[in-house]
Amino acid sequence: MAKWSTAASKQRSQPVDRGGVRTPPLRPGGYDPADYAAYVVRSAEEAAVSPLLVMTVLHNEAYKPHHPLLERLWQWWKPGAAFGVANMHRATFERVRRTHGLSERWQDLRDDPTFAIHAAALHLKDLDRSLPKRHVRRYTRDELLALGYNAGERNMQAFARGVPPGPLARSYLRRFRAHRSRAAEALADCGRPGDAAAG
Repeated sequence: MAKWSTAASKQRSQPVDRGGVRTPPLRPGGYDPADYAAYVVRSAEEAAVSPLLVMTVLHNEAYKPHHPLLERLWQWWKPGAAFGVANMHRATFERVRRTHGLSERWQDLRDDPTFAIHAAALHLKDLDRSLPKRHVRRYTRDELLALGYNAGERNMQAFARGVPPGPLARSYLRRFRAHRSRAAEALADCGRPGDAAAG
């Protein structure tokens, strides 16, 4: 973890391009999670989760502009808003930070896309640890983890036992399934085959 923290700090100390990492564009619709495929692969491997899972979650969370300036303005209007390209809420981030000993702050998610991706991968790892090995067959393991990312750990465990998801979770799952092939293409374009057979 220390290696990542040092790298992330160095990136933040370069205000113009943060070590070559692109800032998502200001205009809505201009952001593409595929731009961060290499960081998705790196973070997923460090967290021991599927890169395809992380990339598909990023596609699901790409429904709003993720430029740091817009996120600051949005937070001024809605203080409890989620931050970063992976849309992480503060309470979730604080759990991840404590569990993994991260030195960064919640606000760093909005300014550093690579750190936001890293935190999302760690959160998915934590969800995976809490998911029972056996679950209802209607969902893959990755689908349940995505539902956990969206609806929370307790809800994920309930879905795994067969409790039907509500309308928002069902919508998230539909989008997750729809984005799966785009996510696999993004990983293939960066030289990493989408592990389509995985969970």
